[in-house]
Amino acid sequence: MSLIRYNNPWNLLNTLQRDLYNPDYRLNDDDASAATASWAPSVDISEDEKSFTLRADIPGVDPKDIDISMEKGVLTIKGERQSENVEEKENYRRVERQSGQFYRRFTLPDSADADKIQAKSVHGVLTVTIPKQEVAVSRRIEVQH
Repeated sequence: MSLIRYNNPWNLLNTLQRDLYNPDYRLNDDDASAATASWAPSVDISEDEKSFTLRADIPGVDPKDIDISMEKGVLTIKGERQSENVEEKENYRRVERQSGQFYRRFTLPDSADADKIQAKSVHGVLTVTIPKQEVAVSRRIEVQH
């Protein structure tokens, strides 16, 4: 009996959708690791009145191995999950957990305050909080005559 690797049919659609909506995801001349990312963590993005919040599932990744940067309105999260020792016995091997480099980029709106971004990792969930900048309140100016 041989083991057959199960490939999720939705992965192809997810890859197509990612490439359509973020064409520079894999092609970035400034960072060669974009083209060599082994996997991409799932990310939830939310917004409230004061901030944007990104939550990424990255279990098994040491927070020291995560690099978060912000440049020209683009937030980049990259890192690496080390592979574990794999036990092989009598012609079988089973590895389902992804390992290797990951890379995600997010274009932030102008209202994001890049100087006050905070990140923390708890139980394999990376939370990045991006506060919004204070918006000047518009006021009516009277024209004197």
